[in-house]
Amino acid sequence: MPTTASSSRLPSPKPPPKLYTVRDTPSYTPGASSTAAFDQNHKHNGEIAIVIDNGSWQTRAGFSHDPSPRILCPPLVSRYRDRKALKTYTVCGYDVFADPNSRAQAKTPFDANVVSNFDQMETLLDYCFIKLGIEGGASGGIGHPLVMTEAVCNPGYNRRMMTELVFECYNAPSLVYGIDSLFSYSYNGGQNGLVVSSSNTATHLIPVLNGKGIVSMATRLNWGGSQSADYMQKLLQLKYPTFPAKLQTWQAESLMMEHCYISGGYKEEVRTYLDPEVLEEKDRVIQFPFVETIKIEKSQEELDRIAERRKESGRKLQEQAAKARLEKLIKKEQELEYYKTIQARANTDTKRDFKRLLESNDFPSEAHLAKKIKELDLTIRRARKQDIGPEEEEEGPKEFPLLEVPDEDLDEEGRKQKRHQKLMKSNHDARQRAKAEKEAEKARIAEEAQKDVESRERDLEAWVGQRRAAREALLAKVKDRQRLKAELSDRKSLASQMRMKSIANLASDTPASKKRRRGVPPPTGEGGDDDFGRNDDDWAVYRNIGTGGDEEDEEEEELNTALKSIEAQLLQFDPEFDENDTQDAQSDWSKSMLHAFLRGTRPFDVDNQAEANQFHLNIERIRVPEVVFQPAMAGVDQAGIIEIASDILLHRISNPEDRDKALKDIFLTGGNCMFQGFQERLEKELMAVLPYDCGLGVRKAKDPIGDAWRGAAQWCSKTEKDAEWKKAIVTREEYLEKGVEYLKVSSLSFLHVL
Repeated sequence: MPTTASSSRLPSPKPPPKLYTVRDTPSYTPGASSTAAFDQNHKHNGEIAIVIDNGSWQTRAGFSHDPSPRILCPPLVSRYRDRKALKTYTVCGYDVFADPNSRAQAKTPFDANVVSNFDQMETLLDYCFIKLGIEGGASGGIGHPLVMTEAVCNPGYNRRMMTELVFECYNAPSLVYGIDSLFSYSYNGGQNGLVVSSSNTATHLIPVLNGKGIVSMATRLNWGGSQSADYMQKLLQLKYPTFPAKLQTWQAESLMMEHCYISGGYKEEVRTYLDPEVLEEKDRVIQFPFVETIKIEKSQEELDRIAERRKESGRKLQEQAAKARLEKLIKKEQELEYYKTIQARANTDTKRDFKRLLESNDFPSEAHLAKKIKELDLTIRRARKQDIGPEEEEEGPKEFPLLEVPDEDLDEEGRKQKRHQKLMKSNHDARQRAKAEKEAEKARIAEEAQKDVESRERDLEAWVGQRRAAREALLAKVKDRQRLKAELSDRKSLASQMRMKSIANLASDTPASKKRRRGVPPPTGEGGDDDFGRNDDDWAVYRNIGTGGDEEDEEEEELNTALKSIEAQLLQFDPEFDENDTQDAQSDWSKSMLHAFLRGTRPFDVDNQAEANQFHLNIERIRVPEVVFQPAMAGVDQAGIIEIASDILLHRISNPEDRDKALKDIFLTGGNCMFQGFQERLEKELMAVLPYDCGLGVRKAKDPIGDAWRGAAQWCSKTEKDAEWKKAIVTREEYLEKGVEYLKVSSLSFLHVL
């Protein structure tokens, strides 16, 4: 059975959506540390290494014999001044988020994934060593070998500064560096493969052969978890520019980690989001905390009294509005009569006298006078169509006897009554003219309706075409008015700038000079006289800076009324025009794509505070993590990981045996690869570009975030004399003898002997 547009909608009564909370300030409570194991092995104080995974998203520190790191904290340092206590405090890690003052001053020692601020790095290392219980021995240093992770291809200057800090400030007995992703690969038993490390600030692809990373083939993609969180934050800020709460960076990061996933087919899935049922399933409603305004409920009697007062107040306002409209109509009629009198004098006065008369009334020419008369006549006709107030009951014709009596024959009270009767006569005449105008308008409408019926009966197809054309013309006018309103509300638009320029010229003490007209004397005085108003074009500026008013609203109401009338006729006589084609149906929220992505498949109540503090995650759930595969989506001019991986595997590794080994072990590590569907999508995309019989194997680290620390701890926990880590360490004696640039080669790093 074919489904129509109306039947494809979801049923209006729906259960309330499931709400997801947004993360508050980050906090972490570490579990029980393995201090007992350290006490038992305290005699090996000089051999137990301190392992620090020095990441830009999280710092992990512990001893090499620990199964997991004892310290997990963000690399943040905050120094702030408490003005009440007159003290300066320094806090690190999660303690930064405990106070708004410290949170505002929080800084990271990293620039991307490279340490750049070593004062903050020193404070962070102090925090780690204190938390580990190391307070300095007899030598005043940490007394343990130090194993630290670093970024891929870390610049030599940054490595030298870190080495100097460790040896000079902490008097470490030895130091060795290693790449975090290679530590993770080693911990998961890897020897030959391609390491895809998508971490906080970047994504690296490193081929590993015989347990050693190949530096010449490593490739970097400048996209990671921090960029994804910023991208999520910017998308939501663009989507909800007037959201009442501020979305913090850690909140955007939490939303990304909890709700985003990798799409199996991005383009195909994006197309399905237009289906309301799919959107209902994929949409996540995030509820921000808010303070509910307590509304005092009133009794039915109070509500009835309030309704009665509102009704009475509305009636009085209607009477006042009708009276104001009547007075305005009378003034316009008097103004029209005056201008018609001036126009009639064109036949009796000389040209010179008539020109002077026009100039005295601010009309440059007779055409401007005719235009003014036409505009006033149109305004009066439009006003007469409305109700000008309640008709006064009259038993007979109104009589105003005092109007014929001269003022000299009347006393003060009589003159006052004469002025009152003059006003009453003007009101009576205006009502009579309005009544006659309404009767004539009714007759004209009836005549046009009869002609319209005859035209429809004579040629229905041509009549429908005319109605459709008239409807399109009205729609164009409505859209033009809406566009103009939108432009005026935007301060950067041309219409708004022209309006503000006109206002600025009016308010300026030295208005822009104009060409002096013939016959007009030049400006006098120091700054010259302001001749604004002498030219009729000067008064047009008020039409440019006007914001609408009653006349604009009336014109808009007339357009909507005419549009609905034409649509009603088309619904009755045009079989190809149905309810879904009307303007009201097109503006229905259930058919708005913008409403669907902003507010889901349910109506939005503006007065509901809970809904005002909600935003919907739908397309962002797959758009944010997709950037790793399609960097151009976020404006990154680089290839995606599929193109990079295929280039390394097919072109850079020239030896077929090494290529076969690497293809069988594509290893994923790093926090940014923990999205649901990442491994499946990578395998699917690689199979599409690699030979079908290549024996591709893709696997993920057991713990993509923590295995780097565990790999480093496992690497340096070996006690034999010929252990690799002991050969790679740089001792303090070697540092003092050979300098800060002396380093040794390690299979788990890209270090070279300098």
